[in-house]
Amino acid sequence: MDRRQQQRLALLLMVVDLVATTGAWFGSYLARFGLWAAPDGVPRLESVLLALPKVLLLALVAYRLVGMYQVARLRRWQQELPAVLLGSGLLFLLLITVTFYQRDRYESRLALGMFFVFSGPAVLLARRVVWQVACRRRGGGVRVLVVGSGRPLRRIVRTLGQQPWLGVELVGYVDHRPQPQESLPYLGTQEELPRVIEEHQVERVLVALPFHRYGEMPAIYQSLSQLLVEVSLVPDLHLLAGMRIRTTELDGLTVLSLRENPHVGWQRVAKRALDLVLASVALVLLAPLMLLLAVAIKLTSPGPVFYRQLRMGLGGRPFWMWKFRSMRVDAEAEGGPRWASRDDPRCTPLGRFMRRWSLDELPQLFNVLLGEMSLVGPRPERGVFVERFRHQVPNYTQRHQVKAGITGWAQVNGWRGDTSLRRRVQYDLYYITHWSLWLDLKILCLTLLRGFRHPNAY
Repeated sequence: MDRRQQQRLALLLMVVDLVATTGAWFGSYLARFGLWAAPDGVPRLESVLLALPKVLLLALVAYRLVGMYQVARLRRWQQELPAVLLGSGLLFLLLITVTFYQRDRYESRLALGMFFVFSGPAVLLARRVVWQVACRRRGGGVRVLVVGSGRPLRRIVRTLGQQPWLGVELVGYVDHRPQPQESLPYLGTQEELPRVIEEHQVERVLVALPFHRYGEMPAIYQSLSQLLVEVSLVPDLHLLAGMRIRTTELDGLTVLSLRENPHVGWQRVAKRALDLVLASVALVLLAPLMLLLAVAIKLTSPGPVFYRQLRMGLGGRPFWMWKFRSMRVDAEAEGGPRWASRDDPRCTPLGRFMRRWSLDELPQLFNVLLGEMSLVGPRPERGVFVERFRHQVPNYTQRHQVKAGITGWAQVNGWRGDTSLRRRVQYDLYYITHWSLWLDLKILCLTLLRGFRHPNAY
């Protein structure tokens, strides 16, 4: 994305947010004192107006802290909604703290509560209007030339075609020879770059070569060295699945990081705190159901209530994963370890019901409390299967960069049970590459909204 366009759009969103917040601030005043009687009298509009600079300053702090101006990540309302809600919530907390500490003349609790209710929808609606206008923009942006072909080029065309608000105008591509399957105009060979750039008034060049042609880059950069154009590399990420690309500098030495655990520093603390809070609440709420299931298991089939199995977790380290027992005690006496199948004869009648509704997984909340698992992450697998799959599926072992989870991005998208292992790994790697607390919350919400029942759960 063009950085200047990103900054302009972020500034526009900031202005729109402040306007919407101002509207919500005065709207809460009018609603509070227009609908209900005030025992202490109606405060003068002057006092509400004097408090506005403080509100807007706190709004900027709150909105900035929750990442509402990372415009490249918040184009879709599903991504923007949680950020706006968190931003309005943080603003409310900051506002009541400062207001009551200062003992302002305008400190109606009901009005502040209504402001909290109004501000989120007002900001979200205003931002949606901005996005709608921005997404109708056509042309007039930065003129961009692509050097390359194949999958990276097609991905650029598809992505930029869906994002007109980026302010990018693709003029064509250059390569050794024209490719008939490409939709962009072919403008010449790589040796003709100076002529093409001058003729088409190119402002930025995107180098998007397939991975196996990276040896051509020195010659391309050499031909661009004397031209006043911006140059960016679009890496062929197909072979870098599951890797988080990040550039750092060590005393002048540039390091391109390809693989690292996303849960470090404050992210690790925040994810662990989220796990502890939500797992504790879930155990309290689900305790009666879990007790009922334990009694039912004991009464309907011989054997223990719980079943533990050695699984591979963070860093490939084994841990004991707990489940409600859903199969006969001698389930693996014949045939050895294998995945459960539809209408598996090893399942007890109650166990079949529990597996269909994923109730057998509830004891894993204790694994979360112990820190062996997370609420969200790739599902853990047994060592015998890990050893087999890591030779069959590319990048399979990258799933162990993070803690295993009770639910995950693959599961909420239907890739569970005896489904495509490659597709499941692709979704797990997408989760690792794009991890954020918002994605965790989204997966948890999808798990609740879509229910624990799934056709592939057996």
